[in-house]
Amino acid sequence: MAYQAPEDSRDTATDYLPIAEHGLIGDLRTAALIGTDGRIDWFCAPRFDSPSVFGSLLDSRRGGHWRISPDCRAAARQQFYFPDTNILITRMLTEDGIVEIQDFMPLVEEHHEQHQQCLVRRVVGIRGRMRIDVEIAPRLDYGRDAHRTTVSGRGVRFDGATLSVTVDSSVELRVDGDDARGRFTVDEGQTELFLLRTEEPGSAAADDREPVDTESVEALFRSTITFWRAWLKQSTYTGRWREMVHRSALTLKLLTHEPTGAIVAAPTLGLPEQLGGERNWDYRYVWIRDAAFSLYALLRLGFTGEAKAFIQWLAACLHNAADGSHGPLHVLYSIDGDAYLPEQTLDHFEGYRGSRPVRVGNDAANQLQMDIYGELIDSIYLFNKYSVGISHDSWMDLCTIVDWLLEHWDTADESIWETRAGKQHHTYSRLMCWVAVERMIRMARQRGLPGDLVRWESVRNEIYRQIIERGWNDEAKTFVQQLGNGRSPRAVVDASLLLMPMVKFCSPDDPRFRSTMDAIAGQLVMDSLVYRYDPKMAPDGLTGEEGTFSICSFWWVEALTRTGQIERARLALEKTFTYANHLGLYAEQIGMTGEHLGNFPQAFTHLALISAATNLDHAMG
Repeated sequence: MAYQAPEDSRDTATDYLPIAEHGLIGDLRTAALIGTDGRIDWFCAPRFDSPSVFGSLLDSRRGGHWRISPDCRAAARQQFYFPDTNILITRMLTEDGIVEIQDFMPLVEEHHEQHQQCLVRRVVGIRGRMRIDVEIAPRLDYGRDAHRTTVSGRGVRFDGATLSVTVDSSVELRVDGDDARGRFTVDEGQTELFLLRTEEPGSAAADDREPVDTESVEALFRSTITFWRAWLKQSTYTGRWREMVHRSALTLKLLTHEPTGAIVAAPTLGLPEQLGGERNWDYRYVWIRDAAFSLYALLRLGFTGEAKAFIQWLAACLHNAADGSHGPLHVLYSIDGDAYLPEQTLDHFEGYRGSRPVRVGNDAANQLQMDIYGELIDSIYLFNKYSVGISHDSWMDLCTIVDWLLEHWDTADESIWETRAGKQHHTYSRLMCWVAVERMIRMARQRGLPGDLVRWESVRNEIYRQIIERGWNDEAKTFVQQLGNGRSPRAVVDASLLLMPMVKFCSPDDPRFRSTMDAIAGQLVMDSLVYRYDPKMAPDGLTGEEGTFSICSFWWVEALTRTGQIERARLALEKTFTYANHLGLYAEQIGMTGEHLGNFPQAFTHLALISAATNLDHAMG
């Protein structure tokens, strides 16, 4: 039964923070969002795609949260990452003093066999003397699982049917109904500690657990610093935008599920693309497209270990590919490679600031998106070129998939933006089918791998001609979103067309691409921000509007760079950087007034940032 909040329980402590007012911590298995007010309002355990423990980001009354804050008004709040790590520091400045909350999930070493999941909150007095309130209010299984709250040692324990949560503390906590509360005083130089662990339901109570002590937590803090800094040292990037690029790399690493090598698109679900609208999706899965682009970004920075791990995960998907209405591969998978992700709604959740429905699972898993084959094979091509290369078995699996693609490339699909308006003949999907076949030809020639090159080249050329003939509007002088059929196609553009020179389909100096950029600038670009398409000109089957798409804004920067418009590219990049939040993180979209919209933070955006920055650095010398 879902937790039922009393109607009058809402207060300022549980109002919704802006999406951008959050930082992210994690342990390469799951992640938590922490607001600038010291509140954890999103945390799923033990994995990214597990049900939420704290979910007030999606329902301020029923979702659950963990708040640590002064009992007086904060004059200012500050949040930053401990340098070159994913340890989050939240500072609250009051007339009585300054307090600092250090939030992290401990990591000792990569692929640590005895990894123990834990969320640590360390409260440190910086100046003066302050009274601090703590409220721990979990709502298990998206608020659907009732729980029993008991004292456990120096902390509390929350036992539900699906999960048990224990919070050990250096201060006394008291049970208050379903929740736990505490109040303590912290002096300058004093530290108080909280450690949250999750366990299987029915496990023994932790009354005999060692008390929380400063030395052991300090050891965890230091090992986590060492872990993140040692990982970041592998980066080969030394360019102009090191802080933004490295924060993006650290974010991509946070979104990696280390045990499987999978890279999730975002750690959240249900955050709206339009406040109050229905464009609210679950992104805690592995999109073939997003992960392939992420692989490219990590390779660019020298993180070959992550690339190898993802290729291993991908190889399992290739080996298990089976033809269906969605093609041999699904658009997205679970962390474990499961493609069955039925979409359901959490009807008891009101959604972020009233944005319903709140969806769990994603029906896009069963869509046909032909572009994924190009993105997938292009990433394997890059791995094959810059790393150790793929195995014979994986090559043969790829050949089987390409055999299917050669028969089905001329098929309508939902394409990159996963529209729900029915299948269309998208130019971008044709472009990526061309990429898939072209990269197979390259790999076969480079390594002497077996393949029907005569047939592959014939189909590649046929796709190319179709894009030129049916994907081009000669009157408007632009490539278009959807192919024409026996007549000039509608002059509707799509930001995905910006990738044409990036995937080597055409030269950036080709007059056709230059004029396409002009058309995109006229229809989709607002200052430095770029919409992915105009739903009024190209209906997508959903009501309402959306913000500018952050990845497209970085694609615009890269297109300007490749066409030699270096000063424009640099200005556009610097402007786009101003839309990051205070920590350098990006949501999926940016609204008209600069607000972050959609799931947060989004891997797709951060990988595009890396690509745009590294290419512009190279162009500038």
